[in-house]
Parts: sequence; structure tokens; C-alpha cells
Amino acid sequence: MKIGIVGLGLMGGSLGLALKDQKLISCISGFDLNSLHQEKALSLGLVHEILTLDEMKEKCDIIFLAIPVEAIISVAQNLQDIKQTTTIVDFGSTKEKILNSIPQSIRKNFIAAHPMAGTEYSGPEAAFKSLYKDAVVVVCDFEQSGELHIKRSVELFSHIGMKIVFMSAKDHDRHVAIISHLPHAISFSLANGVLSEEDKKNIIALGGPTFRGMIRVAKSSPKMWTDIFKQNKDNILDSIDIFKKELNQCEYMISNEKWDEVYKWMSDARTIREIL
Repeated sequence: MKIGIVGLGLMGGSLGLALKDQKLISCISGFDLNSLHQEKALSLGLVHEILTLDEMKEKCDIIFLAIPVEAIISVAQNLQDIKQTTTIVDFGSTKEKILNSIPQSIRKNFIAAHPMAGTEYSGPEAAFKSLYKDAVVVVCDFEQSGELHIKRSVELFSHIGMKIVFMSAKDHDRHVAIISHLPHAISFSLANGVLSEEDKKNIIALGGPTFRGMIRVAKSSPKMWTDIFKQNKDNILDSIDIFKKELNQCEYMISNEKWDEVYKWMSDARTIREIL
């Protein structure tokens, strides 16, 4: 099979590296709006060649869209003339708005997938071969995709070591808002709060493992995360309400010195150890 990857940053670049080892793949082509990313992807060996999107449509059996979620919607409109046998896989972190925007003429070609993998770094230099190994990939509303395209994508995901979970787009967006998108909102908020109150020297001196762990994802791409917040707005607002309720409860207990309740509240939270 011949693979096309649109977007040659962390996700697309890592996919290229992972697929290069697969015997069923004969060529990996890449495309990125940033010409420097294209040059870097070639020099780092993330892809075999650079093609235009139009060239990919003619040459590739599968086209992966590893780009921000708003860009996925835009690029998908330019794929309406692909062959019936060409598979399109999107790697967006939201699903419902993307799927609602896909032209019906290519809906059977389309696989809506979300790899639960990534780091706070971006660009081709951030790519690494094992990013997807043992990671979960959520495939949404697969019953609307064609049999050939489901089989191909599942085969590829399995070959690079991913664990596949099937879910509706609606459920996916609600769950990731709480489990993934809310932690990013908290991290960005914490970073801005600290930067407004503390000088650089104190942050460097006192920023231990706890702070660094919580702040890590605030280093993520603002472009990517603005698009995600935009597409999953209602679910993220609901998840922020849930968090605010807990934080308000914490504030109330501390201000009223209800230490037994604080202990119980923390003990309840600690049971998450049994899951993660």
C-alpha cells in the first residue's frame, strides 16, 4: 500500500516512522503547508517523498490527516474527487463536527480516528517511532464507513501496535472533554496564573515535579488547542463546570476549616489509583 500523510509534525511524522517498518507499506508520501516542515521530514527520514495533495489523491491508497481539527474540515472538502478505493483517516481530537462536515460522497471512504497519544512538543523534530505503540485509538461511527476502509485502517492500527476502541462521535467528544481537554484548560489556566503572580526566578527555583507535571501540556500548540476548544465548546464548558464545582467545594472546606471533610474528599479522589 502507498500512504499519504498530510501534516508532518509530531503526529504525522511519528506515523511515518512507525509505518516505514511495515512490510505491507511500499511508499510513504508527505505534505505540509509549512515548506520547512516538508524539508525537515525528508531529512529526518519521516517520509520517502513530498507530494502535493492532488498528487496524493492520485497515488495513495490511504491518506492520513494529521493536522489541526479546523484544517481537517477544510482539507476534506478538497478530497471529494478521490477514488472509491482511497481511504481517508483523520487524527483529530474532536469528532462530531468533523464528521458532520464530511461530504456524503466520501463518507464511506472516511475513518474518524483519535489516537490517544502525543506530547507537548510539535514539529517534525518532535516525531518518534514508538509514539503509537500500545496507545489507544478511538474509531468513531465506523458503521458509516465502507468495509474496505474499516478493514484497512484496523489492520494498519494493529500493525503499529495500537489498541482499538469503537465509540460514537458524540460519546467520544463528551468523554475526551473531561479526560483530555479539561486537563489542558486547567494547565493553560495554571500557567497564566503563575506567570501573572510569580517572577521567573521563583518559578525556576520552586517549580518541582508536581508543578512541572501539571504545567507540561501548557507548552502545547495554541493553534491546535484553540481549534479543539472551538469544535468541542459545549462539552468543554460542561467539564469546566464539573471542575469548578469541585474546586469550590475545596475552597469552602478549607476556608471553614472542615479538615475531616477535606480528608474524606482527598481519600475519595485517591481511589483513581485503582484505575490508572
